[in-house]
Amino acid sequence: MSSPDAGEFGVSPFKIRWVMSRAFTKESVDDLAAGELPERPLPAHPNYVTPQGLEQLQARARELQALHETLAAQSADDSIAKQKLREVERDQRYFKAQLERAEVVDPVGQPRDEVHFGATVNMRDEDGKEHRFMLVGDDEADVAAGRISWASPLAKAMIGAKVGDTVKWRRPAGDAEVEIVGITYPRKS
Repeated sequence: MSSPDAGEFGVSPFKIRWVMSRAFTKESVDDLAAGELPERPLPAHPNYVTPQGLEQLQARARELQALHETLAAQSADDSIAKQKLREVERDQRYFKAQLERAEVVDPVGQPRDEVHFGATVNMRDEDGKEHRFMLVGDDEADVAAGRISWASPLAKAMIGAKVGDTVKWRRPAGDAEVEIVGITYPRKS
């Protein structure tokens, strides 16, 4: 039988012990800093880079080393610096691996009449609008600047095409056809 102070379910409301989920507790910044950061994924495909792309990777590695030295000096007393140091160390591992994997492809040596790595391609979409993209390495890609990764669906569709060819661009929004209207390569690296 239940005790005289038992509630509706036969359990005394005075003997219930509530356990609060960690989701509702405030963790300290040090606790967050101690957490593991996920590694930046490395692409499974080769890391082709232009000569300029290699220079950019090397410059980023130097920037990260300088930042690491600054943060290492601050991290003993500053939990925010500790967290930032972990992020920098993760990025250093990524860029070191990308530099080790880098395969420099000089666009100057590419065939001039076909789309290959390093080409600047003028294309016309189904609406008649023209676009211009240069095919570069993953870490060089910047769509806003007109540089796309050679491993992107659009670049893969264009590789091997010639001026006048229409290629099918497979994309999440649905397939589209684009016409290659111009191909250029740099004269010198």
